[in-house]
Order: sequence, then C-alpha cells, then structure tokens
Amino acid sequence: MEKIRNLIIGAGPAGLAIAGRMRNANLEFTVFEKSQHVGNAWRNHYDRLHLHTVKQWSHLPHLPFPDDYPTYVSRQQLVDYMETYAKLFSINPRFGMEVSSIKKQGDHWVVTDAVGESCLAERVIVATGLNSVPKIPVWSGQERFQGAIIHSRFYKNPQPFKGQKVLVVGIGNTGAEIALDLAEYGCEVYLVSRSEITVVPRDLNGRPVQVTAKLLEKLPFGFGDWLGSQIRKIYFGDLSKYGLRVAREHPAQLLRETGKTPLIDIGTIDAIKKGRIKVVGDLDHFTETGVQFKENGHHQFDSVVLATGYQAKIEELVERGTELLDPYGCPKAPVADGFHRGLFFVGFDNYKLGGIIGTIYNDSKTVVDYLLTN
Repeated sequence: MEKIRNLIIGAGPAGLAIAGRMRNANLEFTVFEKSQHVGNAWRNHYDRLHLHTVKQWSHLPHLPFPDDYPTYVSRQQLVDYMETYAKLFSINPRFGMEVSSIKKQGDHWVVTDAVGESCLAERVIVATGLNSVPKIPVWSGQERFQGAIIHSRFYKNPQPFKGQKVLVVGIGNTGAEIALDLAEYGCEVYLVSRSEITVVPRDLNGRPVQVTAKLLEKLPFGFGDWLGSQIRKIYFGDLSKYGLRVAREHPAQLLRETGKTPLIDIGTIDAIKKGRIKVVGDLDHFTETGVQFKENGHHQFDSVVLATGYQAKIEELVERGTELLDPYGCPKAPVADGFHRGLFFVGFDNYKLGGIIGTIYNDSKTVVDYLLTN
C-alpha cells in the first residue's frame, strides 16, 4: 500500500489554496482530484457567474488577482487564474482519483478510491467543498411532469429555455441569478420563495457593499447592523407586496448564527418589482403540465430549475463522520481532534462576510500553521 505524508483531496480553490501554502512552506503533499482539471466545478458553473465578493479579498494565498481583473471576477477568469496558480506552485494533481472512503488505521488513514485501490496517509486534508452533492427534493407527482426538471448544477445559460415558461425553485444567490438570467433573455419566469430572506445590494452608489459592511462591523454597540438595516429598507422598500418576506435580523447576524447566506442582489429585486420575475410560494405537488402551489394555485411550466443547494456529505466519506459536523452538516473546525486527529478541512465554513474563498484563505493558513508546529 502506498504511503503518503500529506494527502489533499480536491483540486478546486480549497485544494489549490492549501497546496499553495504547503509549497510555500516547503511541506510535501499529494493531491487527488476526481476530474481531469483543476477548478473543475467552476468550469461547469453557469456562464454569467461572477464572484460576489471583491477581488482584493477573494484570491488564493500568495497570488493576488491580476491588476486588469474587474472588481468582481468572472467564472472564466477564476478558472484561468486557478490554472496559473497550479503551474506557479507546481501543483500536479493525480487526476481521475475519486475518493470513496477515509477510514482510520492506527495513527494513519486508509484512503480508498472509487475502484477499490487504497493508500495509507498520515494526514488528510479534505478540500471537496460545500458543493459536493446536489440537493434534489422530490415532490408528489414529479414523475408525471412532462417538462424538464434540472438541478442548477446543470444550468449553463438561458438559450435552451428560449420561449419557455420556467419555474426556478430557491431564492438563494444561485436561484436569484438564474431567474434574472432567464428573465433578461425573455423567458416568463416564476421564482419560488418559501421562507424569509435576507437581501443586500452588491453595490450601493458605486461602492461594493462588502467593503462598507467591513467598516460597519467596527462600529460599537451593534450600531453598524442597525445602520445597515436602515439603508436596506430605504434602498429596497417594502418587498412584502411582491411576495417576499424579509427577515428582521441583520444579514450578518443571521450568517453568524444560522449560516443563512444573504441574497446578494445584482438586479433580481428590480426585475421582481417590474414584474419580469413573479414570486410564488412553496410547491404542493406536480401535475403533468405544471405545478400546484400551496397558496398560488396551479401554473403550467415548460421547465423547472432546482436551485436547492448542495450537501458536503462528509458523513458518507469519513469514518464516524457525523461526529465532525455542525448542525448544518459541515465540519466544525479546520483541524479535527480526538478520533479524527490527522484530518483537516478547508473551505466548509461559509458563515462569514468574506464569502467562501475568504474562508478558504483563512482555513488554509490555520491548517498549514498547525502542520508546521505538530
């Protein structure tokens, strides 16, 4: 059985970040990647996707984005950047290596791939990300629906939906942006909003709200949260008449306490106000031609896009994995202890204003600092 000192699983932003830091610290590592490319998930995201966080806080360790990149980096620019990053830090993953299980053996970990071959790793850094497995709900009558139902993972652009009436299920950042993409293309779009939302504009008066939020965090006695709430009320107005229920709590508070990411608005709210996107409540069941809603009657649809999120599924990968998880199904900390000593997790905490790549940046430093001293 092959023995590996430090095994990194995944060659997306998280895997590259930890590998880059380890290379910079002269720590040996091996990277397993199930696809044939670095940053594979980003290659397959929808075309118009940009980071919602500003570029100065969204790059990987030791390599800022190029000066000519825009404030909000595009999907393709991020893919190109990751390719450059891998070359610069001599990160050469073993492609086609899909890990199916991680089990303890003494002080080491037996890592087995999808074809049953195993290696013995002293330390394993799991960097498979929050978006590992799509969440695909099932509703009564769904199998009878004659239109198309796809998860947002398989949505690329609105062209296949030309002339269609489309239902987008989920009003997180992905659902809101896909709905906007379809509406701008001329589709008749309905958007499901099943619970209270928190929403902030991406930019306000030409200034990134993320930058302003960082400054407001420094104000004492929660004044920054209060001020931010007043600004949002003025900016968006009363959204309840459009079918949207806005949570009273400040977005940063909800993010910290519940992990609920705010909707970063890039135009969806305006499209809703103008009637280009119609908001509906929760689904009850499917019919052959459409959807029966719990409160909004029956509507016919040609296609349904499920922007219903993802699951990390660490519990299915790691022995006694449920012991590692917080209430949201993600690892509690970058450095595991106890039974799971020798396991590390990068890029699973999305409960901060810096976004997931900001989390990756910080987690990778925590892990490498630990490796250098233990």
